[in-house]
Formats: sequence, C-alpha cells, structure tokens
Amino acid sequence: YLQLAAAVVLLAALGFMIGQNQKLKDQIVDIQQEQSQQQSETEVAQAQVAAYAELLKILRDDKIQKIPLGPQAVAPEAYASVYWDSDNDKAYIDINGLPDPPEGKVYQVWSLTLDPLTPTSLGILDGDDISGSRIYALDNPNQSQAFGITLEPEGGSESPTLEQLYTLGTVAP
Repeated sequence: YLQLAAAVVLLAALGFMIGQNQKLKDQIVDIQQEQSQQQSETEVAQAQVAAYAELLKILRDDKIQKIPLGPQAVAPEAYASVYWDSDNDKAYIDINGLPDPPEGKVYQVWSLTLDPLTPTSLGILDGDDISGSRIYALDNPNQSQAFGITLEPEGGSESPTLEQLYTLGTVAP
C-alpha cells in the first residue's frame, strides 16, 4: 500500500506542477502582450513628442510672423492664430480657440488681399492636424494681407460665407 500511496501522491504532485506550469505560461503570454501594447504606446508617444518639438521649433522661428485672428459677431468667444512662414509659403493655423464645428460643417481658412478684397482658400480644416494639436499646416503662396476662418458646408466653399466668419486678422505691415 505504501508504494501505491507514494504513486498517488507523486501523480497528484505531477498534476499540480503541470497546472502551475500552464498558469505560468499563460502569465508569460499576458505579460508579453501587455509589454507589446506598452511598447506601441511608447512609440506613439515618442512620435507625438517629436512632432510637438518640431512644431515648437517652427513656431518659435524668428522668421515666422504671428497673426492673431480675433472674434467676429457670429462667434464672439472665438479666436485663432496664423503663424505665417512667407519664406517657405506655409501657414500654420492654430484653432484651439474655435469650437468644434457642427455635424456636416468644416472650418475653411482664407488668405485675403484687401484692395480689392480678394479671398483665396488655403483649405479646409478637417481633422488632419499635427498630432492632435489643433494646429494645421497649409500651403500659402499668396501675398496675404489678412486671414479669416469661416464655417462652411462639408467639403468647403468656392468663396467665403461671410455670415459665418468666425475669426479675422490683418497682417502687420
């Protein structure tokens, strides 16, 4: 009986060890998946930090001209800023002071010459901002004298809807 009891104890111990081994393997898989997820999140965060650092470098460049865009009657709390790099024909539009556009609408940025008043669309702001910053990079080869942002139907408009002019600002001479 002693041998049989020893065999039963040995089998029970072996079963326990196999169960523990499987639990450890499952824990290793879980930890590896968590580590992979954290690695992905770290890479995304590093890319975002690099994009912010590059954006900060651009915005702090002494060749960049900042044009504040003040509120208009349709949105008295709205504001935005244009950081214009006329040497490289780029305009960086910061819309942090604008509310989210309603469903079916988008903001559209306009470069303006004042005499005669001639608006030129720089583009719509449709979610393709720099790393979630609400700052958009748009081409601006124009000799802009002012900038404005209007609320337009999805897809934009050929000319600005002045009744929906949210912000406007003039370029310092």
